[in-house]
Amino acid sequence: MNGVILSMPLDMHLHLRDHEMLEVVAPLTAHTFSGALVMPNLVPPVKTRDAVIAYRKRILDAVEGHNDFEPYMTLFFDASYDKAFLQELRDDILALKLYPAGITTNSQGGVAHFDIETLRPTLEAMSELGIPLCVHGETNGFVMERETEFMTIYARLASEFPNLKIIMEHITTQAAVELLELYENLYATITVHHLLITLDDVAGGLMQPHLFCKPIAKRPQDRAALLDVALRAHPKVMFGSDSAPHPQHAKESCGCAAGVFTAPIALQLLCDIFDRHDALENLQAFVSTNAENIYGICPAFKEVTLIRQPFLVPEKYGSVVPMYAGQTLPWSIGSVQ
Repeated sequence: MNGVILSMPLDMHLHLRDHEMLEVVAPLTAHTFSGALVMPNLVPPVKTRDAVIAYRKRILDAVEGHNDFEPYMTLFFDASYDKAFLQELRDDILALKLYPAGITTNSQGGVAHFDIETLRPTLEAMSELGIPLCVHGETNGFVMERETEFMTIYARLASEFPNLKIIMEHITTQAAVELLELYENLYATITVHHLLITLDDVAGGLMQPHLFCKPIAKRPQDRAALLDVALRAHPKVMFGSDSAPHPQHAKESCGCAAGVFTAPIALQLLCDIFDRHDALENLQAFVSTNAENIYGICPAFKEVTLIRQPFLVPEKYGSVVPMYAGQTLPWSIGSVQ
């Protein structure tokens, strides 16, 4: 197959940052995606209705001219939210995002202790209002085991709140894939970089800062499990890039910031992966249909044609170095309608 047409591609986990960085990266996503679930971990985090509305306006201003792109907004989870507060925001957000405190970029104000009784009032209100819970699922244990250790928390949340739709964000392990089958209300996003790399690619030779992310890439068997459900377009998984831009100086430093920037090359990479595994017929479901069904959304019409033509990845977009900078990919964006 020399061309692939994708209708209404969706990125269901995206970092757009703010201010100058927002101006650089937001148009790159808006060009090829109909919508994206935008993460709320700004400084300060997005925790009020006014903050949600103001951030959405800044995003729309940054993507001016792309009227076929919808930023689906999220609220930074806080156990103090009651039903009245969430009811007021229901039409302005698609989900709440829960971060364990200090576990990733700008998550210091997250949940420090997973005491279910403390979280119960907010989670029950979300269940009643039909607001999904997106979770960065890692403990603060040994870095390779953090996601696996979090599986017991996912299981407790899923069983205690059976009517709450829970999305395990950017899963990286075989354990997370297996947990999907055990609870009806558990779903997951999968990034393109976790379908491609293992920890060996990050640190097996010289350190590759532009492949360093949290959760960190895992073992070959974990990547194989992710590939299996993604390539089958399992109905409980969907694409979420977790594209996380940082300026070059923040990545290429002794305190390397966590995040892989894939927004402008995500569809090209996915096309290559699904093509190499003879699964292109399932790509539409993975990048759009599953997310529409899971979240109950109807994105604006956009049709993206990808063609089998070499694409040289730019060295930088603004101050941000993308994954595979300077390398040639076998697929290109042919047209966007």
